[in-house]
Amino acid sequence: MPTHAPLPSSRRQDRNLLSGCLFGLGFVAFVDETVFHQLLHWHHFYDKATSNIGLASDGLFHAFSWFATIISLFQLADLRRREEWNKPRWLGAALMGAGAFQLYDGLIQHKLMRLHQIRYVPDIAVYDIVWNAFAAVMLLAGAVIIRRVPAERYGDPGAEQ
Repeated sequence: MPTHAPLPSSRRQDRNLLSGCLFGLGFVAFVDETVFHQLLHWHHFYDKATSNIGLASDGLFHAFSWFATIISLFQLADLRRREEWNKPRWLGAALMGAGAFQLYDGLIQHKLMRLHQIRYVPDIAVYDIVWNAFAAVMLLAGAVIIRRVPAERYGDPGAEQ
């Protein structure tokens, strides 16, 4: 039984979607930074300066990804405590957050702002296509999940189970 008065349905769903999106964004940013920046050394967050500035930009990017992830998990804990967590919608939102971040990274940071490329090779097109297609698939899959799952579910007071 929830220990707090339940929030209005639209607010509960906004909180589920926000927490899921933040988690997806933070998680995929963490994976990007860990795999492509640290392990593979393909690029830094900001590649238009010295390696030291690139490393510092990676540190800030890493901190951002962890803050987003931790905030989302505090929100998730509160949703669970209130018995208002809608797991399928949250997971759909996480996919949308991950896809949105990766698409933003691929289109805005890589192409428009030119902060860095995925990899510095002569034919970057294959990397760009795979990166952005994977982002679009995550975004679309998340949207489909959110659209198909009822807004009221999993412990929401008054929900028809």
